[in-house]
Amino acid sequence: MRKLPKRLKRGDTVGVIAPSSPPDQENLRKALPFLEELGLKIKLGKSIDASRGYLAGTDEERLDDLHAMFEDPEVAGIICAGGGYGSARFADRIDYAMIMENPKVFWGYSDITFLHTAIGEYAEMVTFHGPMLASDVAKPEFHERSARMFGQLFEPFELHYTEEVAPLETLVGGVAKGELVGGNLSLIRSAVGTKFDLDVKGKILLIEAINLEPYEVDETLNQLRLARKFDEAAGIVIGDFKNAVSPQDTPSLTLDQVFADYFSELKIPVVKGFKIGHCEPHFSVPLGALARLDGDAKTLTILPGVQ
Repeated sequence: MRKLPKRLKRGDTVGVIAPSSPPDQENLRKALPFLEELGLKIKLGKSIDASRGYLAGTDEERLDDLHAMFEDPEVAGIICAGGGYGSARFADRIDYAMIMENPKVFWGYSDITFLHTAIGEYAEMVTFHGPMLASDVAKPEFHERSARMFGQLFEPFELHYTEEVAPLETLVGGVAKGELVGGNLSLIRSAVGTKFDLDVKGKILLIEAINLEPYEVDETLNQLRLARKFDEAAGIVIGDFKNAVSPQDTPSLTLDQVFADYFSELKIPVVKGFKIGHCEPHFSVPLGALARLDGDAKTLTILPGVQ
């Protein structure tokens, strides 16, 4: 059972960092008032405006920011400004023992999936898969429901996902219970064969992606199949797969056909259509928290991610 970070309260300070690519600075400035409206104070990472090609500064700078925010007793939580690429580059140098001694809210998704997996495995802490500041909160399409999902950081409550949020489709029925793990499909795949390989045994696997054509989703799912991830998982939650289309006039399977090929014959519950990922609204979830997936009723229930 992973450790739950302490809930946030009004007046707390949250650290804002960019562990991956450089966030759009104008969008970041637009998003910061959202945190203030939640009653939070803000401390920006030293490398929040740094840039080294497609990275938000050097690996050392981004790692230092991550460490500094976890070590700082005045910082109650950490919110990622954006994703992109790069968090895996320093994952093997993170001080997980220090993080374990300083559990606090850690929030982000997409490329941050690698950090969710690493922190969950080696610091044994629940983390949060949710929208980020510059890449989501600042956008005009940021949904009211997405904003409300931040409320789970302030008060422990169960999350109940039903078709009231969006239509769901059951590929395989049944009921599964276990820790909810996973996130971005590409980042899950990139860890296969490393010390950060996602442990899915007896757990409910969440997958989502953006800008992958059906053949790329197929290729990635096949690698996970060969790595026996689907044999080990207790259930599968298929989130949003934004822009998962092939160019016109290119022969292709549909995304639904790809999912059917890999999941329809499994003996575990598999449900698709969850608004989790690069979408609006974005239903935020605590990774590592205990969950129950009911493929027959088409519901996902998740225990609180804070204490």
